[in-house]
Amino acid sequence: MTSKKKPVRKTNSPRRAKKPTTRGTKASKTIRSEAAAKKPRIAVLIADDHSVVREGLASLIGRKPDMTVVGEASNGREAVDLWKQCRPDVTLLDLRMPELDGVSTIKEIRASDENARIIVLTTFDGDEDIYRAIQAGAKGYLLKDAPREALMDSIRRVHAGETCVPVHLAAKLAERVSGETLSAREIEVLKLIAQGKSNKEIGSTLFISEGTVKSHVKAIFAKMNVISRTEAVANATRRGLIQL
Repeated sequence: MTSKKKPVRKTNSPRRAKKPTTRGTKASKTIRSEAAAKKPRIAVLIADDHSVVREGLASLIGRKPDMTVVGEASNGREAVDLWKQCRPDVTLLDLRMPELDGVSTIKEIRASDENARIIVLTTFDGDEDIYRAIQAGAKGYLLKDAPREALMDSIRRVHAGETCVPVHLAAKLAERVSGETLSAREIEVLKLIAQGKSNKEIGSTLFISEGTVKSHVKAIFAKMNVISRTEAVANATRRGLIQL
């Protein structure tokens, strides 16, 4: 007697899908975290003659996981000495400081290492100030009222080898480069004009004739597009040609 096979009952229930493993993802995240932790932080030197500014910058930079403050200088001479001692990746430098001004500080640091990365952080936005700083070798130029993230971004970019100058300051720099420049003698005359000296007194100080002084004054007015001594001094101060 032949036995009948029982029919196979079909089912429409789907097979249970295997749960995706998260082991690989977690491992990748761990590796990335460890790599980030091992990456050296950007060493920053701060140079500013105002203690409140130094402390504020140090606090701000110290909160960034990829940066660390390695020194604080209160004048240009101290900035040069600390730079040689710490060899920071990036230096934040004020333009006007006692003992040694910002431009002279940049020149001395770069005499030790022409690859030194320096950002000028200042309140002065005159075209001559910007020009002299960049010409000396600064890789960045920012004003102190710049947003904090713009400052952090500049530090990272300059550390990466870029030059960082905001568009509105770059425009002033371009205008300075393309415009007429005062000669060294004309700037000397302009400084004495700012001191209130007459043409005769200027000639006596510089050992030149009064007529020569008049020629320099005329050239200064033409190049600066001004019509008076007062306007010339105000314009020169704003641009950073002279300091009162």
